[in-house]
Amino acid sequence: MQHLIASATGLSDRVTETRTLSLYSKKTVLRAEQNVNDKLPLASNTPLKKQEESRLPDQARLFDNVQFIYELILAGLELRSLGAAFEMTDEFSSFRLLDVEDDERLKRQLAYFETVRGENTDYAYISRKNRTRSVNQYLTHWIYPYKGKFHPQLARAALNIIGLAPGDTVLDPFVGSGTTALEAQLLGVNCVGFDASPLCVLQSRVKTASHEVIDKIRERCAELPKWNAANTSLHEATSTMSANTDQRVADFFRLAQLVALSDSVRRRKDAAAALASKTELMVQSVADYDQIRKDLGLTLGRATIERGDARTLPVRDNSIDGIVTSPPYSIALDYIKNDAHALRALGLDTSEIREQFIGLRGPTKDRVRLYDDDIMRCLDEMMRVLKPNKYALIVIGNAVFGGTSLQSTELITEHAGEIGLRLTRSVDKTIFGLYNVMQKEKVLIFKKDDEPT
Repeated sequence: MQHLIASATGLSDRVTETRTLSLYSKKTVLRAEQNVNDKLPLASNTPLKKQEESRLPDQARLFDNVQFIYELILAGLELRSLGAAFEMTDEFSSFRLLDVEDDERLKRQLAYFETVRGENTDYAYISRKNRTRSVNQYLTHWIYPYKGKFHPQLARAALNIIGLAPGDTVLDPFVGSGTTALEAQLLGVNCVGFDASPLCVLQSRVKTASHEVIDKIRERCAELPKWNAANTSLHEATSTMSANTDQRVADFFRLAQLVALSDSVRRRKDAAAALASKTELMVQSVADYDQIRKDLGLTLGRATIERGDARTLPVRDNSIDGIVTSPPYSIALDYIKNDAHALRALGLDTSEIREQFIGLRGPTKDRVRLYDDDIMRCLDEMMRVLKPNKYALIVIGNAVFGGTSLQSTELITEHAGEIGLRLTRSVDKTIFGLYNVMQKEKVLIFKKDDEPT
């Protein structure tokens, strides 16, 4: 596995110059960092059609929304990790497969590829089950507007890149909105996730467990017309659960309440109408999840989501097969303030939770020092629980605090090396939607060696 991750993909991840690449074959403009020594010939061809694909049986074709150099690098890494030798085609829309250990495995697991030898990947079917206008919010990913979400396609690729197989266990100590947990589940990988926020725990559980009780949820939905017609309050609509109601059902409707509340607070929509419409959309998305599971014959992984502290994980030493996570940017992005309405609706004291959040706790003058200390403690825990010769993939950027860019990436890289997590790969990544916080991140891949080197 080590030589796969360390090997070159033909695309450099070391940034020395920014270029704009116009890849007309993909009908888009790629804006990404490219090493001046990389030889990436441009081409202008129309996208491959089905009949053309049938004449090119050695191709693995990328999704049209793969737009950046970092995505091409990660696509190459996941191909290699899944046992494929390849070369990139001139039009940048596909990879030519030279040698493949298992075609079926590629089709079942790949994230950045729409087809393998002209046949759709599982992810091509999964990503089409989308009830929203956002390309990355398929299945239950969209549920609840959580700021700073992990990218689902990247999370799936990360699980492949670090060599996780069905039945393995991945840890996400900052589970957030549950992206890693959901993508792991789809790949048959078990996930253990922790978060300091009860809201994050709730939404992660709903996204990964609701398909198990879809029939019970539908039965409960028979009450929705009554709620809407009577202009029932959010609390009244969701507080009539009996004590013996399945917790997964109760969680689903509690989160539906919070999604509707968010709509009413942020978009000034009628609360009861929002509850009815959002609950219906949630039910459809959960039903999609259950249907795609059946259609593709997926054996889902187990998702165990708990409230916990990434600095003191309740996990045994050397018990985790891999780590995929992105530490919170709460030093610059106030998650508590952003979700205060939902946290209060859950009956929580936001000031108390604030003191439990990495990056938010402590007085302003001590915030950076505490954040750095906490991140290093979290790394210590990751090192402790990870099995030898296994990998941790961390997505992190240097957030801006008080007008100054922090050195979080450098801190993590340095401390990881000190404790025995060896950096094997660093990929620069463009970030969207957080321009006031940061514009770039790094995908860092570490290996826990048997003996520190």
